Amino acid sequence: MADEVENATAERALAELKPADEDVEMKDAPADQDADAEGEEDEDAEGEIDADGESDAEGEIDADGEPDNTALPAAAPEKLDQKTTDRLFDLVLFMQDYKEDDREIAGPFHKIVNRRLLPEYYEVIKEAVAFSTIRNRLTRKMYKSKAEFVRDCALIFHNAQVYNRPGSLIFKDAGHLREVYNTELQKLVDEGILIAQEAVLPDLGGLPSPEPTPPPEEKKEADEEDDDEEDEEDEDSEDERPKRGGRRKPRPSRGAKAEQDEEEDGHRKRGRPPKVLTPMEARIQALLKGVRRFKDDDGELQIRHFEKLPDSKAHPEYYEVVKTPVALDTIKKRAKRKKYKNLDEALQDMEVMFENAKKVNAEGTGVYNDAVELQKQARIITDQEKNKPDDDFRDEHGKLPLSAVEHKGETWKVGDWVHIVNPNDPSKPTVAQIYRIWQDANKQRWINACWYFHPYQTVHHVDKRFFENEVVKTGQYRDHMVQEIVDRCFVMFITRYNKGRPRGLPVDKTVYVCEARYNEDNCRFNKIKTWASCLPDEVREKDYEMDLFDMPRKLKKNPSPIKHLLNAEAKETDPLPRATYRRNEAPPLIGAVHKRPRDPNEMFKSALSQAQAGEM
Repeated sequence: MADEVENATAERALAELKPADEDVEMKDAPADQDADAEGEEDEDAEGEIDADGESDAEGEIDADGEPDNTALPAAAPEKLDQKTTDRLFDLVLFMQDYKEDDREIAGPFHKIVNRRLLPEYYEVIKEAVAFSTIRNRLTRKMYKSKAEFVRDCALIFHNAQVYNRPGSLIFKDAGHLREVYNTELQKLVDEGILIAQEAVLPDLGGLPSPEPTPPPEEKKEADEEDDDEEDEEDEDSEDERPKRGGRRKPRPSRGAKAEQDEEEDGHRKRGRPPKVLTPMEARIQALLKGVRRFKDDDGELQIRHFEKLPDSKAHPEYYEVVKTPVALDTIKKRAKRKKYKNLDEALQDMEVMFENAKKVNAEGTGVYNDAVELQKQARIITDQEKNKPDDDFRDEHGKLPLSAVEHKGETWKVGDWVHIVNPNDPSKPTVAQIYRIWQDANKQRWINACWYFHPYQTVHHVDKRFFENEVVKTGQYRDHMVQEIVDRCFVMFITRYNKGRPRGLPVDKTVYVCEARYNEDNCRFNKIKTWASCLPDEVREKDYEMDLFDMPRKLKKNPSPIKHLLNAEAKETDPLPRATYRRNEAPPLIGAVHKRPRDPNEMFKSALSQAQAGEM
């Protein structure tokens, strides 16, 4: 009876949903510049949030919106001649455009962090510097000496490593850029622009200890992105674990854990999608695992020589001989990213790997002999796998993976965005992305899809605002019969949403915008760092064409659609409210709002107390 009253109240609340508009200008820049009332910024805080009003080198404005004149006086006498200034300016342009494997790793350091949007940054970093800062100072002839220029550039990378967690991508990129910068300074010494003493990087202080334990929330979010890699590593390591006396107690699978979680909390089924391999993918995995079984006369795994490629700095001679380097981890990554169209392509890479080993190792040596033996075994395993019928690759539940499925006269594939029947309200279908497709033993076809929630289905601060048509990525990966697919839709990352529509998508199909993950356990919104990390492996490296608007559109950001649900007597000390659920197989009927203190960023505070470092 209590549930019926609660649901009735929730249904009345749904009927009262009413939008209110507020215009927010979206610039052609990272979406991270838009701040929630809750201060939820992108985790890669170092420079990824543009400073409002910050211009180029001709007149930089700092994070307060005021001219940057704190570090050097505007009237500083000119000490650098024009030739030196021009050469240093070229160096700044080279550094800010530097790419590693076609990735612009210097992007986060182009502009300083916005003080209004991320005040915590300035509690740690007392002297914020970016490439735009240095361009500005060069243009205005503010440097008294070359050493000041050298220090400013070095400070960019030092700040990034002080603020961000050791082991994070931005921490590593900053370290790599510092090495590149040091190399470029030596070139300036060779050119006579600098003397050796001026090219020495200054001591800017210590850095956090490597790989500190990340704060719990940060670790949880990182775990969500790394689950696939962990699964793969776990499988690979099974055969390598030392065998001890007695039978090892089997550990519960992720599926078993998910089922246990669902029993404890009926509406929640979190985690990664089920690992369902197509027959071709299963054959490739069998090949990768098969070559790991063989050992030499000393009981050592023969595959150990081929796990990873030699270090190019330690063994440059290897790359003078080998023009197509391949290692086992190369093949594993390609298989994981669905690069192989068939088993023969994977075998071909393995053949190249073994032939490379035979090129650089003398005949009769241990590595050469292991390459010959494993090459023979790889061919045998491949032939055996090809002779197996597809039905042999059904899992223990009788699932046979499918690459696509027909429904309503259309073909549906992994990566497609769909509306799924919402049992709570058929007029408000669930937004989801397909991750897996299979057929069970009874010929019923299924999909596994990741749910995206609408703002009204989340729990959030009463002052939080949302974009029109915004959705948030959840940790809910649910199984649905194919018949539950209603129609197509599309979800775009915030950085592209205001620029156009996906090409070929009918005009009557809804396009949503997403910029955050939503954690149902603690009701936190975490800005998405990399959109590709939110997508299935099959489509992570596939882009889509767009029909661009004549000019980027202004987006509306609205107050919470359930703001009116706030209890008149709500206090900051109230416990965190929970969403209202009606059915286990559906998203929340409605979320909730509260007045609890806005999150002051516990992750940052925790990291600050540990070596004064953290990553948002």
